[in-house]
Amino acid sequence: MSNIEQTLSIIKPDAVERNLDNEIKQMFLKNEFNIIKEKKIQIEKSEAEKFYKVHETKPFYNDLCSYLSSGPIIAMILEKENAVADNRKLMGATNPNDAEEGTIRKKYGISIDKNSVHGSDSVENAKIEIDFFFKN
Repeated sequence: MSNIEQTLSIIKPDAVERNLDNEIKQMFLKNEFNIIKEKKIQIEKSEAEKFYKVHETKPFYNDLCSYLSSGPIIAMILEKENAVADNRKLMGATNPNDAEEGTIRKKYGISIDKNSVHGSDSVENAKIEIDFFFKN
């Protein structure tokens, strides 16, 4: 039985600013993800705070929220078998210096904060995050 999942992917402000969105989308497509929906938006800091609420006790929370709301982002719903795990593998480690060769963050990430992409970390969070950006 196939295990088709959806996951949220965000192309973050640093990558949008450097016009990397098409290159990053190509990496998803080459890895057999379907891009079901996408939209380019800019969110308010208050929205970023809601989105990253899970991290609100962590020291980097404020900077993370400021950064995500600092410029346009591209939110996408990706779909394929094992989408959550496969997307995490394709993105690479949070810190681009630790990311494996061939991953999005190794190729395009600037720093641990400006690491070009976000992806859901579980099927449950994927549903919540997709609803956050694509609720009807």
